[in-house]
Amino acid sequence: MESESPTRAEEVRLDYRFDLANERTFLAWMRTSLGLLAGGVAVHTLVQPFRTAGLRRALALSCIVLAVIVAVGAYGHWRRVGTAMRRGDMLPRTVMVPILSAGIAVISVLAAVAVLLK
Repeated sequence: MESESPTRAEEVRLDYRFDLANERTFLAWMRTSLGLLAGGVAVHTLVQPFRTAGLRRALALSCIVLAVIVAVGAYGHWRRVGTAMRRGDMLPRTVMVPILSAGIAVISVLAAVAVLLK
């Protein structure tokens, strides 16, 4: 009985364009992560304190924590996609999109509350 996916020695030789596309996607996630990190640092450093204690810190930390989650998740997804492509398997789905969407929604709500309470 033959195995349907190639063994490590039989990995599929990829067209380099697929590998580069996977890398571009990874770099796009990293740019998103850097933007969130910069936003968190900017909120902590440049935004005047709000009347509600801790709201500025919560907003900054939310951006920074989401940046870390996106960066780590991007690396994991890049590795899984690369492995799947070389084995000739279906590409794995990512949970990064719903995590990023939910995280941005939370940050947006925190920012809206902060602006309304100011």
